[in-house]
Amino acid sequence: MKTVIKVEGMMCSHCEDRVTKVLSAIEGVSSVVVDLEAKTVTVDHADIVSFDTLKNEIEDQGYDVIV
Repeated sequence: MKTVIKVEGMMCSHCEDRVTKVLSAIEGVSSVVVDLEAKTVTVDHADIVSFDTLKNEIEDQGYDVIV
């Protein structure tokens, strides 16, 4: 399954690394691609990983998920 999430507040490679690390740690996530210019995070994951789980992990890092 692939989910694209619009995220506000990511501005640098540190932000990219932080979001990639926290989402990659979720069981069932196989890949994470952060596009700073487009302000998106694309996550390939198993069906057991919910959008809310991804959203909460991103927001816990201090970024805003735009729904």
